[in-house]
Amino acid sequence: MDWIQALILGLIQGLTEYLPVSSSGHLTIGATLFGINGTDNLAFTVLVHVATVCSTIVVLWREIAWLFKGLARCEYNEETRYVLNIIISMIPVGIVGVFFKDAVEEVFGSGLAVVGTMLLVTAALLAFSYFARPRTRERISMRDAFIIGLAQAAAVMPGLSRSGSTIATGLLLGNKKEAMAQFSFLMVIPPILGEALLDLIKGLSGKAAFGGIDTLPLVVGFVSAFLSGCLACKWMIGIVKRGKLIYFAIYCAIVGAAILLF
Repeated sequence: MDWIQALILGLIQGLTEYLPVSSSGHLTIGATLFGINGTDNLAFTVLVHVATVCSTIVVLWREIAWLFKGLARCEYNEETRYVLNIIISMIPVGIVGVFFKDAVEEVFGSGLAVVGTMLLVTAALLAFSYFARPRTRERISMRDAFIIGLAQAAAVMPGLSRSGSTIATGLLLGNKKEAMAQFSFLMVIPPILGEALLDLIKGLSGKAAFGGIDTLPLVVGFVSAFLSGCLACKWMIGIVKRGKLIYFAIYCAIVGAAILLF
């Protein structure tokens, strides 16, 4: 992987992590076009996902500070309840990460057929959430947090959008658009950082960790994913509030069908 490829893939990750079009699916498409093998692609994917987590922390720093201030009071309050919801949402993806990590990695190297199929699933989910009109609730319940966590766990499949799956699931459960956009972006921070930590614990550092990718492409990919992620995160929050997810459903349907056909 050279630095130009890393720049392009980093931009793809940063922009598509928050848009409901599947960052992993688009990274797989880009890596396939560039001829990057599965090991390099998987290692680079972990790195740029960490970059977009950093962009989430930057964009939503006020909300994160609010949570920490509430926890510091050592009482059961709104902030504590919110953090508990995030922890509950992590349970399904934690189970997948611990017990099915090898199977997931095999899927990432199984070609574009899975990506195309999962993009069509993403399109259907977004369209369904757009046309459904459930009664809205003021705040996300623990039950909803767990169901949304199941959607996040399913979205480890390349092509199935994590943000699209979690936001659409939350909307179908009757949660407000503004609340779901924020919760969707905050709930992904612990799992991605946890994945990176597990890789470090296993000793996957330096050249071994990144499949022989040089330092410059890694730095360029990280920076491009971080900067584009900051822009996309702010943009996506506004899109969800305006309820414009149907356009992304159309996009995912077109791209998914094109991949399967051609």
